[in-house]
Amino acid sequence: MSLQALDNLVRIGQLKAEPRNDAEVARLPTMARVRLADAELDNLSAEGRFSSAYNAAHAAALAALRWHGYRSENRYTVFQSLTHTLGWPASAGACSMPRTASAISPSMRALLNSRDQPLRSCVPWRRT
Repeated sequence: MSLQALDNLVRIGQLKAEPRNDAEVARLPTMARVRLADAELDNLSAEGRFSSAYNAAHAAALAALRWHGYRSENRYTVFQSLTHTLGWPASAGACSMPRTASAISPSMRALLNSRDQPLRSCVPWRRT
């Protein structure tokens, strides 16, 4: 994991360094769980389900970023930072991402249901 890369993003204004807020870090996975449950509702439109799944993924990725003491106003940067916050290789990229809410559920559930572990150690797709 390269926190130096995250510090470089701070230097160019893509991230902000700020102390970790444990309450926020705990709240974000809860938000992600709720959004993920919404994404599985059959009575939502495809757009609504996609939006809920996307927001769940963003909340989980932001939790990892905040756990390390960084913040970004740019969602793209939050997702790009996963390679540094969780050790998820950039080569995994969008091509290997699940295409539906039901496909993302097994991967996300391990992260979102793991309340007692640091986020960096409980992500099933993490490559070592």
